[in-house]
Amino acid sequence: MRRPSSKKMRFIGVYDADSTWRGELTYWIGARLGRRHCSLCHITHGAISAREEWSQCRARLIVPFDTYHRDDLPDGVRALGLTSFPVVLVESDHGMRVLLGPAEIEACEGAARSLESALVSSLASETTPFTLDG
Repeated sequence: MRRPSSKKMRFIGVYDADSTWRGELTYWIGARLGRRHCSLCHITHGAISAREEWSQCRARLIVPFDTYHRDDLPDGVRALGLTSFPVVLVESDHGMRVLLGPAEIEACEGAARSLESALVSSLASETTPFTLDG
């Protein structure tokens, strides 16, 4: 199995929520009322702050894991034209692509360890370099 060779790599998680004060509040209230759900938010955050399990998972990863909201995406991510959230992208010297989509993140059932396993499994199954923008 050929692994992508890359000098740099990072994961980019995109929440199914907006970053504004209003967006955060709307999501928080909606989540408590059962009207809003973001499986990546559920993995990374508790009611108020980051989950300890997520902090530990993030520290174990050998590459950075950056997170953004739908409305504060870096230009390179925005250029992908994503329409379904949440997602986890992988970015390397070879480009950027979706590594985990909404269904795969939902299947983690709120567990950071499950997300970590899904990331590792998805990367391990790679047979060609990443190819969205190069």
